[in-house]
Amino acid sequence: MTEPLTARLSAIVGSRHVSTDPDVLAGRSVDHTGRYRGRASTLVRPGSSAEVSDVLRACRAAGVRVTVQGGRTSLVAGTVPENDDVLLSTERLRDIGDVDVAERRVHVGAGVTLAEVQRAAGAAGLVFGVDLAARDSATVGGMASTNAGGLRTVCYGNMGEQVIGLDVVLPDGSVVHRHSEVRSDNTGYDLTALFVGAEGTLGVITGLDLRLYPAPRTRVTAICGFADLDALVATGRVFRDIEGIAALELIDARASALTAEHVGVAAPVDGAWQLLIELAGDQTGDDLTERLADALADAELAGEPAVGVDATAQQRLWQVREAVAEVLGVYGPPLKFDVSLPLSAVSGFADASTELVAEHAPEALPVLFGHIGEGNLHLNIVRCALTGAAEQGLYTAMMDLIAGMGGNVSSEHGVGSRKRHYVSMARSQADIAAMRVVKSAFDPTGYLNPAVLFD
Repeated sequence: MTEPLTARLSAIVGSRHVSTDPDVLAGRSVDHTGRYRGRASTLVRPGSSAEVSDVLRACRAAGVRVTVQGGRTSLVAGTVPENDDVLLSTERLRDIGDVDVAERRVHVGAGVTLAEVQRAAGAAGLVFGVDLAARDSATVGGMASTNAGGLRTVCYGNMGEQVIGLDVVLPDGSVVHRHSEVRSDNTGYDLTALFVGAEGTLGVITGLDLRLYPAPRTRVTAICGFADLDALVATGRVFRDIEGIAALELIDARASALTAEHVGVAAPVDGAWQLLIELAGDQTGDDLTERLADALADAELAGEPAVGVDATAQQRLWQVREAVAEVLGVYGPPLKFDVSLPLSAVSGFADASTELVAEHAPEALPVLFGHIGEGNLHLNIVRCALTGAAEQGLYTAMMDLIAGMGGNVSSEHGVGSRKRHYVSMARSQADIAAMRVVKSAFDPTGYLNPAVLFD
């Protein structure tokens, strides 16, 4: 090195896009939950794939580790640096191409937020298939890297099913442009699928071709209350296979009590458990309402459901679900678990996890919600003051419980650095060895996102 790395990075991206300010770096070295902190040496914000390429080459030559950051909404410390890393932010990769209405697709930069994609699609009379509560800050590059799911997964699938092309800068600085104008393309390895869900360990996603869908003409939303979780799960099984299902969300009454107390959003139904259902299609509102009523005919409800047909009523019902994210931090950073379970195990997990929390943290409040159609649940331990070994003890015990019930330790948030010690609970040693071979092939020195995925 004949000059400091910061000088080389400034020459690549411009000095105003490089920072070594301790306050800036401290703010960028904490995860979205506020529970996990790291340390970084430099922040660099390239504005193109070419600049990302040059930045990676400079960092690799200097022997410096790089942590990639998008909207920094990771809930598993996926963007927290551990080794005085260079933070490579994709926030300046902001281009949004023209929406191709005929082919229903759009090309966007990795730093574009989910909300911006949704607005671009909506202006063209289309919809984007993934929706998250963090839509205003989550970037599509990060969402692809973690294969995010969200509120519409039961209808459209995860992020991987929306990504039909990528621009990726590899750890050696070379740039892969995987784009195709045809719908059927079976030539060689599916590199797009390889990078989606890789959590930035194999390369930096800089641009994406995203699939869009026709906007449904009509929606009907309902919230149903249940006294018994098994009864809710049984109803969820019915709805997840119904034509036109657009959302299927579980909320427990503890979450609703928090939203009522702190943001004034109360559940419109009684019961210890609530199920938000949305149907969508080109039928009339009456047709969808009739379909909803028919599917609920045998459900063991705690009372009459609350149904919204017009947009205002639907938005009011959705607030019950989306307000949960606003209140989880009212007692400090929550301890979060993102898990997948067989539907048959959901009720048992709810009981057993509550007992486990009471054993380890008696003052804490377990709050359960999530995408019940996929068995993807978010357990948040609110008012959890545990730190250090005590926190680790609860975390490990919960991971053991999840694995013992046939679940997966990570569903839609990824592994990050928080769950890397538990990958062997969901993957065999042969699986992990194969993943390490892939990582080594792309990144022999292991400098890119080094804290993520692998123990």
